[in-house]
Formats: sequence, C-alpha cells, structure tokens
Amino acid sequence: MLLPFKKRKSRNLEGCYAEHAPALLAYARSFGLNHHAAEDLLHHVFLKVLESLSDKEVAEIRPYLFRAIRNSASNHQRDRSREVELSRQEPWFRNPGTSPEAELELRSALCELPLEQREVLLMHIWGGLTFGEVAAVLAVSPNTIASRYRYALTAIKRRLQPGLEVQKR
Repeated sequence: MLLPFKKRKSRNLEGCYAEHAPALLAYARSFGLNHHAAEDLLHHVFLKVLESLSDKEVAEIRPYLFRAIRNSASNHQRDRSREVELSRQEPWFRNPGTSPEAELELRSALCELPLEQREVLLMHIWGGLTFGEVAAVLAVSPNTIASRYRYALTAIKRRLQPGLEVQKR
C-alpha cells in the first residue's frame, strides 16, 4: 500500500536524493557493504524520510541522512554479526572523469584508514558536511573531527604520493 504524500514533498525529496545519494552511497560502502546492500540501505533510509519528515525538514536534512546511514549500516553489520572486509573490487564513486585505476587506488587508500578517519573524509569531502555537522552525526567535538580529517588527509597523501614529504603547518 502506498502512503499518501504531497507532490511538493515528493519533488523536494527527489531533489534531495539526486543531490546526496552518491555521497551517501559511498559512505554506506565504506562500512563494508557491497553495492547492492548499500543501495538497499540508502533506499530504506529515504523511505523512512518520506514517511516521517515535513517539507521544511527535508530542506535541511543532510546531517540526518548521514547519521541514518551510519546507524543503519551499524545495525546491518550487527545483524550479520561477522566482520566484512571492505570491497576493493566494486566501485564506490561515480565520477566519469576519473580513470578506474585512480578510483581503485583511492578506494584502496580509504580502506587502509581507520573507520573514524574514513567516515570523516567521506562525510566532509564527498558529502559536503561541515565539521560541525559531521561532529553532530558522530556525536564528538568539532575539534576531534578536524583532527581526524587532518590525520586522514596526511595518510592519504602518503599513500597516494609515497615520495612526497607531507609538510606540517
């Protein structure tokens, strides 16, 4: 049975999905989910949003979506009750300008990061969340988020450009 909803809310949600789905999908993949499981999780989150939020709430929803993805992925992993290695085979990102080799190298570098650093990078860079919004999603201070971000960038730079010495500021 389909739930009735306003057409305006549907259009707002469609735009929200189009804008945020790629970053949310990559974020879900960072928890070790395969592409199909991550898509299912993403669609489940958007169905919950469609059922429960008002038009105004849909307009400012980005941090909520990341938190919902994080919680759903955690529940999914707990339900499976086993460690899942991050897939290095299936693409996380859809970027037509990037070669498959570069995408694979980036994914591999991201997989080597601790989860705390990886999720900050994904939320901040690909998700467009501010440090304050990421801090709210992860329930830690913005200073902690900034530190995790710096450590993650340093590790990624070292991994992707091994001969380059990372300078401290």
